[in-house]
Parts: sequence; C-alpha cells; structure tokens
Amino acid sequence: MDISHLALMAGLGLLVGFIGTLIGAGGGFILVPILLILYPDLKPEVITSISLGVVFVNATSGSIAYARMKRIDYKSAILFALATLPGSVIGAFLTSYIPRTTFDLILGILLLIISIFLLINPKQGALAGKNRNQNHTHRKLTDKSGQHYDYSFNIWTGIILSFFVGFLSSLLGIGGGIIHVPALTSLLNFPIHVATATSHFILAIMALAGTIVHIYQGNFKGGGWKTALAIAPGIIIGAQLGAYYSHKIKAVWIVRSLAFALLLVGVRLILM
Repeated sequence: MDISHLALMAGLGLLVGFIGTLIGAGGGFILVPILLILYPDLKPEVITSISLGVVFVNATSGSIAYARMKRIDYKSAILFALATLPGSVIGAFLTSYIPRTTFDLILGILLLIISIFLLINPKQGALAGKNRNQNHTHRKLTDKSGQHYDYSFNIWTGIILSFFVGFLSSLLGIGGGIIHVPALTSLLNFPIHVATATSHFILAIMALAGTIVHIYQGNFKGGGWKTALAIAPGIIIGAQLGAYYSHKIKAVWIVRSLAFALLLVGVRLILM
C-alpha cells in the first residue's frame, strides 16, 4: 500500500469517524458503500469484515468521548448490547452466502427506507418524557453540561429490536447505529443526544462480536486487515471530533443530515 493510498484511507477514516460519531451510527453506512466502489472485486464478507473492524474502533473511541460527557444510558446500553450479540453472530456467518449484486441491492433499499422515514419525521425524540406509561422502564440522566433527560420506553421492544439490529449490522457490515438511532428515538422515545451516545456504546460491543466471527472465518485475509489498520487512525481522531461537535448542533439537523446521507448512498448502491 503506497503513501497516497494510505493518505486516502486515513482521510476516509477521519470522515467516517466524524460523521458516524456525530449521528451515533458508527460510520459503517458510509464506509461500506465507499469500499464497494473503491474495491469492486472484493467479496461482501471481506468488505463487511473491514467495516465492522473499523466500526469497532470508531465506536470505542466515540464511546470514550461520550462517557466523558455523561450521555450514555449504561443500563439500557448493556441490556440492548447483549440482545444484539446472537443476531450479530448469525449475520456475520451468513454474509458469505450473499452474492455481491444482491448484497448491494439489499443495503441500498434498506438505506432508502430509513432515509425516507427520517425525512418525513425529523423531530426524533421530541416527545421524550411526555408520554409516560407506568408499565414502561423510566430513565433519568444528567449530562456533564447540566442538561437533564427524563424518558420512558418499553424494554422488551428494545430487546427484540436490538436482536434484529445486530443481525442486519453484521450481515451488511453497516454497524447497526444507522438503524438503532432512529429506532431508539422513534420507537423507544430516547432523546436524540442520549440515543447517539448510547448507540455508540452498544455498537462497540456488537461490532466486536461480529469482528471476532469474521476473524474466525478468515475474512480479513488478502489485505483486509491492512485496509482496516490504514483507516483506523483517522477513525479515532474523527470520532473524538464528532462527539465534541454533537452537542453544538441541534438534534433536528443531526437527523436531517443522517437522512440525506442515507438517501444519497442508497441511490448510489441501487444504481451501481
């Protein structure tokens, strides 16, 4: 790998780390389509192994930054992360059975559906704490800046949802945050800033499980690990920057940025 290619991968890592952490999505939804374009001959299982490895580094770096801000709902995060693990392992094993063209089409359609949903309803988490239900799990959180969050949700909905998020994230290598954040805010009514931070913590655990499976299957062979290592330094720096700027941007703009990014990437994959 020459110097120019290393610089390209480092720059890609910086971009993916910044955007992925800013919106709590891990960055896999950006990285996978770009890798598909840059390496048209690579098999889906190699692409997903690189992406999940990078998502793990990104999510770990971002989680450290969000932990300092005290925005992670640890009780929910650990429970949901455990629920993602079976799906994550199953998805990682099934990736090698999907043809490349089918893989691109599935990912493109999924991203389009999520983007349209977010564009129609950008005020995610706007009702947090307003629709109280005595049968729901309640959470109270105060971050480092003094911002108070008070919200409630159905814990079983979150567990079932997390299983499917784990499956899709490992199957497609997108990390899962791109699905988990909209789900946390829309279906479980998490405030957007808590959702992005909590999602990142879940991602770190989930991506690690998927990466271990890919290592076991030998999917990092043939230069995959070199590409992942080249992207990693930029990812670490970008994740710290994304977490820092997350509290400086209004929640609705974070959601809209996420939606437009998904729309562009989804269309590009379908038309490939």
